[in-house]
Amino acid sequence: MPESGSVGVEGFRDGPVGRIVLDRPRSLNAIGLSMIHRILELLEDWKAEPLRAITVESSTDGVFCAGGDIRQIRQNTLDRNPAASDEFFATEYMVNELLATYPTPVVALIDGVCMGGGLGLSVHGAFRVVTERAVLAMPETAIGFFPDVGASHFLSRLPGGVGTYLGLTGARLNSTESIRFGLATHHISSDVLRSVVERLADDPRPIDSVLRDLSTPPAFESGMTMERSLIDSVFTASTIDEILRRLGENSSEGAVETLGVLELMSRQSLELTLDLLLWGKQRTLRECLEAEREAARLVVASTDFIEGVRAALVDKDRQPIWAASRYGGMTERGEIRWNS
Repeated sequence: MPESGSVGVEGFRDGPVGRIVLDRPRSLNAIGLSMIHRILELLEDWKAEPLRAITVESSTDGVFCAGGDIRQIRQNTLDRNPAASDEFFATEYMVNELLATYPTPVVALIDGVCMGGGLGLSVHGAFRVVTERAVLAMPETAIGFFPDVGASHFLSRLPGGVGTYLGLTGARLNSTESIRFGLATHHISSDVLRSVVERLADDPRPIDSVLRDLSTPPAFESGMTMERSLIDSVFTASTIDEILRRLGENSSEGAVETLGVLELMSRQSLELTLDLLLWGKQRTLRECLEAEREAARLVVASTDFIEGVRAALVDKDRQPIWAASRYGGMTERGEIRWNS
C-alpha cells in the first residue's frame, strides 16, 4: 500500500520544469497502481503546457525505482482478481508509450537502483542521466516473470547479444556500461545532480548542452561477468537450448558463472523472454507493449510467477521450485501460445 496515505508520487511545477518525484522509500519506490495512475494524470495534465522539460526523479537516497509492485500483482492472482493486475499493466504500459512520444523533453535523473519498471519510467525519455551510484537491470526471469515495460523493444535494439544477455540473466549495469550501451545519455555526479532542475529552468540553451556542461566521464570499468565478444557469440543464438550449449562449451569463468545463473531461472521465463526479444527487433514500441500485455496476463497467473515472487520477495528463501514450462511459442502477430 502507498505509504503515509499517499500514492507515492509528488508532482509539481518548478518554474518551466514539471517534476515527477517518486516518493515511496520503504518500498524502494516500487510502482503501485495508484502511483502509475498519478504519473499518467500528471503527464496528461502537463501535455499542452509550455514547459521546458519534465523530470522523473526520486526523493529516496540511492534509489530511483526498484520496479513494479510485484508482490501486489502476485496477491491479485491469489485473490482471483486478475482485473486489478491487468489495469496496472495497461496503465503502466500507457505511461511507457507516452514518455516515448511526449511533446516536452523528458529527463530521468537516476541516482541509484533502477530496475524493471524503473527503466520503463526512464529509458523511453529523450534524456537519461545516471550518477556513479546508478545500477540498471531487468531481473524478471529470476521471479518467473519477463522483462516488460517495453524491454522487448529497447533491449532488442542494443548491440550484438547484449540485450538478450541482460534480459535473460538480469545482469546489472553500472553507469559506464549504461552509457556505453545507450540506456543512459549523460553521467553527472551525485552531488551535482540536485542542481540539474535549477539549471534546466534558468539556462535557455538546448537541454543536451546544459546536461553536457554538468557531465563528467564515468569512472567505472565494466562489471559484467562475461567479455563482450563472448556475449555476442553466445547470446545471438535463437533458442535457449543453443545458448546453454554454447555456454557449456566454454570453460571461461564468465561462461561458467552465467550458465549457473541461467540454470537457476524459470525455463518458462527464459523461453518467453527470448522470443519476445527476437520478435521485438522489427516491431514498434506499441506493438511490443501490446505483446507484453498479453504475455503478462498469462504469466502472472502461472505457477512459476507465484513461486518466483514467493521465493524472492515473500519468504525470501531464494529457492524457487519451478514447474514445467507452459510457454508454447509466439506467432508472427505477437500472440502467445500457452499450454494448459
